[in-house]
Amino acid sequence: MENTREILFLLIGFLIVSVAANHIARLFRRVRLPLITGLLVIGIIVGPDILGLIPDEGVEKLKFVNDLALAFIAFAVGSELYLRELRDHLKSITWMTVGQMVVTFFLGGAGVFFLMNYIPFSETISLEAKITISILAGTIFVARSPASAIAIINELRARGPFTRTVLGVTVLIDFAVIILFAVAFTIGETLVIGVDFSFIFLIILFIEILVAFLLGYLLGKLLGVILSRKVWSPLKKGLILLVGFGVFELTYFLRDWSYEVLALKIYMEPLLICIIGSFVVTNYSKYRSEFLKLMHEVGPLVYVVFFTLVGASVALDYLTGVWFITLALFCVRLISMVIGGFTGGILAHDPMRFNRVAWMPYVTQAGVSLGLTTIVASEFAGWGQEFATIMIAVIFLNQIIGPPLLRYSIIKVREHHPRVDIPFVEGDRDVIIFGLENQSIALARQLTKNGWQVKIATFLDHYDEKNISDIQIVRITELDTGAFELLEAEGAEAMVLMLSDEENLKICEHAYENYGTREMVVRLHDRSNFTKFHELGAKIVEPSTAIVSLLDHFVRSPQATSLLLGMQEDQDTLEVEVQNPNFHGIALRNLRLPSDVIILSVTRSDHMIISHGYTRLRMGDIITLVGSSKSLENVRIRFEK
Repeated sequence: MENTREILFLLIGFLIVSVAANHIARLFRRVRLPLITGLLVIGIIVGPDILGLIPDEGVEKLKFVNDLALAFIAFAVGSELYLRELRDHLKSITWMTVGQMVVTFFLGGAGVFFLMNYIPFSETISLEAKITISILAGTIFVARSPASAIAIINELRARGPFTRTVLGVTVLIDFAVIILFAVAFTIGETLVIGVDFSFIFLIILFIEILVAFLLGYLLGKLLGVILSRKVWSPLKKGLILLVGFGVFELTYFLRDWSYEVLALKIYMEPLLICIIGSFVVTNYSKYRSEFLKLMHEVGPLVYVVFFTLVGASVALDYLTGVWFITLALFCVRLISMVIGGFTGGILAHDPMRFNRVAWMPYVTQAGVSLGLTTIVASEFAGWGQEFATIMIAVIFLNQIIGPPLLRYSIIKVREHHPRVDIPFVEGDRDVIIFGLENQSIALARQLTKNGWQVKIATFLDHYDEKNISDIQIVRITELDTGAFELLEAEGAEAMVLMLSDEENLKICEHAYENYGTREMVVRLHDRSNFTKFHELGAKIVEPSTAIVSLLDHFVRSPQATSLLLGMQEDQDTLEVEVQNPNFHGIALRNLRLPSDVIILSVTRSDHMIISHGYTRLRMGDIITLVGSSKSLENVRIRFEK
């Protein structure tokens, strides 16, 4: 009872520390370092060697938290193994996976073995233990970081054969490394215990992997049952985490029971079971979308707890004495990856421009590699903790250097599609409307009335020129670079897309990547395409729901709605960008605005900020104003120089 109470207090204290670590670690993003790196650093600081907020014995007593997090990480890796997305580039993915795994494992393991004499704790251990350390280190060197890769790929909006291969290899390696670790771990335990290799050993190893696959399949079915239940979402998340934790407890029980009853250890790798269970749900059930949603929602919380605890477990006093061996092991892994990446690319017949940077995307390590390290630390008494400290230091270096290398490699092969800087537009406000129809004509006249320079782009050969002589019509034949140059799209402040969803998406992507057009407004036809336009920052109008929303606002707030729609006589709304340097740094309360003009909102860097009288303006801020048309025009001229 006393022990339970102590663990409860320890857990509450650790959770408070984790919440603080999450907020402090976000500062690392300002220097372009991953959040994971920040959490590891904060974990080290609050650990027993510096502040002591997490005591030495606390790390051991919180081992169940580590198991919960590892189960989730395995689920997350399995959820990324979606076969339909891997099939298109299976040849490149397969050969690159083989090249990276085989070369990294053997060269990395050999490098560790030859550097063993320089590792302090190796002086007192046997040759068998040294071989075990080399095998386990080589295995951990193989592990990658799907989470980091996905984050950078999304940031760059990267797509193409190189990017798809990177994502497929990263996820597939983290699956394969669990199987490799299960084999290496069993071999290592056998060597350390001193049991001779025999045919029986190979049979037991085969049975362990076979049973792990069977348990993984059953776990997948159980996860499907949980996901099928219509229960409170937090309860469903908790059940999934508890099931994953139960897998770890089951494998520990079977290992201890088999050793006591059969005089041999039967150990099914729990990470492998969890990955297979997640793989089954992702590929062979109808609950993939909900499962991914739950993983996405739970992930940030689990990663904060896991990486903070891992940082706290680092033996800092020991690490300071072996920094040179940490750097040497980092270089060994890097060299093996360069050779492995080039070998895999050659075997897959990938373009040479890919092969030159093929190693860069796989440097980053995080969840799985740290998870395997913590398993080694807990299972091998004597040298396990010292081994883990060195491995965590190597992983830490990989986590700092890896993301910039991945980013560079994607840019080098030109598969990045970020938005270019939003241009500064001087003079008249220009808008291009794609699609010639009654609605686009009415919109063009309304915008012209409000001072915009309007062009309508159309594919039509024939149209009634007499009735639209007041509007500039530009005929185009294709949505290519020539058409955009003809429309002078680079100088447009806004585009309104009223073609098919496929054509609108093509225009939207081109404008996003080449011109950084400030406002893109899309008339949506198919709701399933919403996310594609939303990711490009477009304002989306869905006719089927827009009219309902409009009527709803007219009923609930008729005056405000008519005002925002410009239906009040001599009243209007206006968005203006602060381009006049004289207004930079001025507080809103000190602006001398006409008495009939008020500020509704201030938007800065695409984010609306909560503004008050003491909010100070910055160059580039977008201010939304409401007032009389004459006064608004005077204010616009002042702010826009």
